[in-house]
Amino acid sequence: NPSQIVLACLMAVAFANEEADVLKSDSEVNVLDFNYAYELSNHIKAVQAGVLKEHDNWVVHGEYEYVAPNGKVVKVSYTADETGYHPKVYEA
Repeated sequence: NPSQIVLACLMAVAFANEEADVLKSDSEVNVLDFNYAYELSNHIKAVQAGVLKEHDNWVVHGEYEYVAPNGKVVKVSYTADETGYHPKVYEA
Protein backbone atom coordinates (compact mmCIF):
# COMPACT_ATOMS: atom_id res chain seq x y z
CA ASN A 1 0.00 0.00 0.00
CA PRO A 2 1.56 3.32 -1.06
CA SER A 3 0.23 5.17 1.96
CA GLN A 4 2.01 2.83 4.33
CA ILE A 5 5.29 3.33 2.48
CA VAL A 6 5.06 7.11 2.60
CA LEU A 7 4.01 7.09 6.24
CA ALA A 8 6.87 4.76 7.14
CA CYS A 9 9.37 7.03 5.36
CA LEU A 10 8.10 10.16 7.07
CA MET A 11 8.09 8.51 10.48
CA ALA A 12 11.63 7.23 9.90
CA VAL A 13 12.81 10.76 9.15
CA ALA A 14 11.07 12.07 12.24
CA PHE A 15 12.53 9.52 14.60
CA ALA A 16 15.98 9.47 13.01
CA ASN A 17 16.59 13.02 14.20
CA GLU A 18 15.43 12.66 17.78
CA GLU A 19 12.89 10.92 19.91
CA ALA A 20 9.58 12.73 20.00
CA ASP A 21 6.21 12.38 21.62
CA VAL A 22 3.16 11.99 19.41
CA LEU A 23 0.88 14.98 20.00
CA LYS A 24 -1.70 14.09 17.36
CA SER A 25 -2.33 11.01 15.30
CA ASP A 26 -5.44 10.50 13.17
CA SER A 27 -6.01 8.05 10.36
CA GLU A 28 -8.73 6.46 8.32
CA VAL A 29 -7.97 3.72 5.83
CA ASN A 30 -10.60 2.37 3.46
CA VAL A 31 -10.43 0.19 0.38
CA LEU A 32 -10.66 3.11 -2.05
CA ASP A 33 -9.17 5.97 -0.03
CA PHE A 34 -7.20 6.93 3.06
CA ASN A 35 -6.13 9.93 5.08
CA TYR A 36 -3.93 10.56 8.05
CA ALA A 37 -2.41 13.37 10.05
CA TYR A 38 0.17 13.45 12.79
CA GLU A 39 2.09 15.97 14.81
CA LEU A 40 5.14 15.29 16.94
CA SER A 41 6.65 17.24 19.82
CA ASN A 42 9.78 17.97 17.77
CA HIS A 43 7.79 20.28 15.43
CA ILE A 44 7.24 17.70 12.70
CA LYS A 45 3.75 17.62 11.18
CA ALA A 46 2.26 15.70 8.27
CA VAL A 47 -1.08 15.21 6.56
CA GLN A 48 -1.85 12.99 3.61
CA ALA A 49 -4.91 11.83 1.69
CA GLY A 50 -5.17 9.43 -1.19
CA VAL A 51 -7.76 7.95 -3.46
CA LEU A 52 -7.55 4.85 -5.63
CA LYS A 53 -8.23 5.65 -9.27
CA GLU A 54 -8.83 3.20 -12.08
CA HIS A 55 -6.23 0.53 -12.83
CA ASP A 56 -4.83 0.49 -9.29
CA ASN A 57 -3.38 3.99 -9.55
CA TRP A 58 -3.29 6.00 -6.35
CA VAL A 59 -3.48 9.78 -6.35
CA VAL A 60 -2.05 11.14 -3.13
CA HIS A 61 -1.90 14.73 -1.87
CA GLY A 62 -0.11 15.75 1.26
CA GLU A 63 2.27 17.99 3.07
CA TYR A 64 4.75 17.82 5.88
CA GLU A 65 6.83 20.33 7.75
CA TYR A 66 9.76 20.38 10.09
CA VAL A 67 12.27 22.79 11.60
CA ALA A 68 15.60 22.62 9.78
CA PRO A 69 18.91 22.76 11.68
CA ASN A 70 19.19 26.45 10.71
CA GLY A 71 15.92 27.14 12.59
CA LYS A 72 13.79 27.76 9.51
CA VAL A 73 10.50 25.95 8.99
CA VAL A 74 10.53 23.78 5.87
CA LYS A 75 7.18 22.80 4.38
CA VAL A 76 6.79 20.32 1.54
CA SER A 77 3.47 20.03 -0.31
CA TYR A 78 3.21 17.22 -2.81
CA THR A 79 1.13 15.18 -5.17
CA ALA A 80 2.04 11.62 -6.05
CA ASP A 81 0.34 9.80 -8.88
CA GLU A 82 1.04 7.54 -11.84
CA THR A 83 3.39 10.21 -13.24
CA GLY A 84 5.56 10.35 -10.11
CA TYR A 85 6.20 12.42 -6.99
CA HIS A 86 5.69 16.18 -7.42
CA PRO A 87 6.90 18.18 -4.41
CA LYS A 88 6.90 21.93 -3.81
CA VAL A 89 9.26 23.05 -1.06
CA TYR A 90 8.74 26.24 0.93
CA GLU A 91 11.10 27.65 3.55
CA ALA A 92 10.09 30.31 6.06
